[in-house]
Amino acid sequence: MNWEPWTGCCKVSDGCTNCYFYGPHAKRYGQNTIEKTDKFDWPIRKNAKGEYNIKGNKILATCFATDFFLPEADEWRKEVWTFIKERTDIDFLILTKRIDRFPVSLPSDWGAGYDNVNIGCTVENQSTADYRLPLFLSYPIKRRFIACAPLLEAIDLTPYLHGTDHVTVSGETGREARECDYEWVLNIREQCVNAGVTFWFKNTGTFFKRDGAVEKINPFRQSGMAKELGIDISDGKRLF
Repeated sequence: MNWEPWTGCCKVSDGCTNCYFYGPHAKRYGQNTIEKTDKFDWPIRKNAKGEYNIKGNKILATCFATDFFLPEADEWRKEVWTFIKERTDIDFLILTKRIDRFPVSLPSDWGAGYDNVNIGCTVENQSTADYRLPLFLSYPIKRRFIACAPLLEAIDLTPYLHGTDHVTVSGETGREARECDYEWVLNIREQCVNAGVTFWFKNTGTFFKRDGAVEKINPFRQSGMAKELGIDISDGKRLF
């Protein structure tokens, strides 16, 4: 399930160039005004019986079509934290390219982190990994994961896997997508094996290079093909 309390975004790094939500060929292209959505308080809405509309024991992907730590959402985020704190029966999955704004975006009672919040830091190449991940690891977070999405080159995550629970990898999607090399994916998987970290190859991207050949993959096949390769590493729990 996805929850978007606000919409709109703007480019922050090279991984945003062909964004499947706001890139030049996406339906939301040019929508860089940050606005609340009609689902802003969705997790705490109740029905006529006084029961939550969203039942517990779910993973709620939060702000996957925008960024949780956008500066324009600073005031709204204060209220969103209260929703998250109320719904301790839901795991909130928060993914960001703006991890450098993490310290200025926390509730006063954050402490070492909320038990039901998973923070994911996105990196697309070595330079973003080397800038964002040391910051990411320095912050008080109980549950954290790294998302190499879109994976644009080989990345050495080895220095950053201590204290990381999970790594997910995705290729870039779109008509002008840059290719994703399977060797890069396998190399990150090997790093995860050596570090004892779970791994999920989420999707191949549009242009997937394997055995020296680049294949164009239909958007509806990219996740399925990644799964069929059978390289995920699970600890028996639900993968993100």
